[in-house]
Amino acid sequence: MLSSIRTSVLALGLAVLAIPAQAFDTSARAAYVIDQTTGTVLLSKEADQPLPPASMSKLMTLYVAFEALRDGRLTLDETLPVSEHAMSYGGSTMFLNTQDRVRVEDLLRGIIVLSGNDACVVIAEALSPDGTEAGFARYMTQRAKQMGMNNSNFANSNGWPAAGHMMSAHDLAVLADRLITDFPEYYPLFAEEVFEFDGRAPSNARNRNPLLRLDIGADGLKTGHTQEAGYGLVGSAKQGDRRVIFVLTGLDSTGQRAEEAEAVVNWSFRNFVERTVATAETPIAEAKLWMGEKKTVGLVPEGDLNVLFPVLGTQNVEAEVVYEGPINAPVKKGQQLAELVIKPEGLPEIRRPLVAAEDVAIGGFMVRMLTVGGIVLKDVINNPLESM
Repeated sequence: MLSSIRTSVLALGLAVLAIPAQAFDTSARAAYVIDQTTGTVLLSKEADQPLPPASMSKLMTLYVAFEALRDGRLTLDETLPVSEHAMSYGGSTMFLNTQDRVRVEDLLRGIIVLSGNDACVVIAEALSPDGTEAGFARYMTQRAKQMGMNNSNFANSNGWPAAGHMMSAHDLAVLADRLITDFPEYYPLFAEEVFEFDGRAPSNARNRNPLLRLDIGADGLKTGHTQEAGYGLVGSAKQGDRRVIFVLTGLDSTGQRAEEAEAVVNWSFRNFVERTVATAETPIAEAKLWMGEKKTVGLVPEGDLNVLFPVLGTQNVEAEVVYEGPINAPVKKGQQLAELVIKPEGLPEIRRPLVAAEDVAIGGFMVRMLTVGGIVLKDVINNPLESM
C-alpha cells in the first residue's frame, strides 16, 4: 500500500545557517518581489488583489506584439496605419495622426520608452481578432489566463482608466518574467533611456523608469500612473548571476516611486545570498523500492540546487523529502520520484523535484518471492486468528 513518506534531510548535509529575513517595509498599496534566478518570493503584499495597473498593463500589449513578431504575423519594418480612435487618446502619446504610417519597431519603442497610448492602439487594432481595440483587450484577457495570470482583466490596450481594467502585482511579475525569459531578443528595448520619434515631441522623449540612470543593474520594465492607480513600477535588475523582478503599485508620487524602487532593489541584493545546498551527483536521501533488485534508490536534484537565504544566521533550515512509497520497480535514472521541501525562516517554503540517481531493475524471482513471503509472514504475526 502506498503511503506518504517524509524524511528529514538535515542530517545529510543540507543544513545551512539562516535567520528570518527582515521584511521590506514598503508604502506601496501592493507589492511583489521575486528572485528570478532561484524562484524565491522575497516580498508579497496584497499581491493577488486586482488593482488598476495604469500604463503597466502596456506590458501585456507588448507581450502579444512580441508573440506576433515571433510567429511572423508582424515584422519590425512593417508600417501600420493610425486610426481616429488611436489618435484620440490623450495622456502620454507619440502625437500620431491619421496621416502617419508607423514602423512596428518605432511603435514598440514608443510604447516602452514614451508610454504611448496611441502606439498601443495602433498595435492593438492591427492584431485584434475583430480589428478593434476592445476585441484586442478581450484577446489580452484570454491570453493572460492561459499564462496563469488569473487576476487580470483588460478593457483596453494601454491602461487608460476604465471599469474592470485590473491586474494584480503578482500577475504583473509573472508577465515581466515571461517577457524577460521568452523574448530576450527584445528585452534590451526596455533599457533604452531616450527615443526621439522624428523629433515631433521633444518633451516626451525620455524613459520614465527612474532606475535606468542608476548603477544598480536596472534594465526594465515599465512605469504607470493614473489618479486612481497612483504611481507604480514593474522593474527588474541584474547583479552578477542574480536577477530580481519587483512590482510596486499605489505610491503617492514620482519621488516616492523612485525612492522605494531603488530601496527594494538594494534590499533584495544585499540581504540575501544564493547558496548551493545539493548537487546532482550526490544523493541527499533514499526512497524505498517495491520488488526492486535493490531495496532503495538514491534521490538527487535534477541539477545543482541553488537556494536563496538571508545573509546572516545562526540556526538550521528545516528540510524534508516527500514521496509516495514504496515506489514500484523498475525505476530509471532521472525519473522524478520525490519532492524536496525547504523551509527557510521568514521566506515561503521552496519545493524542488528529486529524481532517481541510478537505474534499478525489477528484482528476480527470489526477490519477488521473499518480498511476498515477508508480507504474508507479517500479516500472520499481526493477525494470527484471521490467518487460521
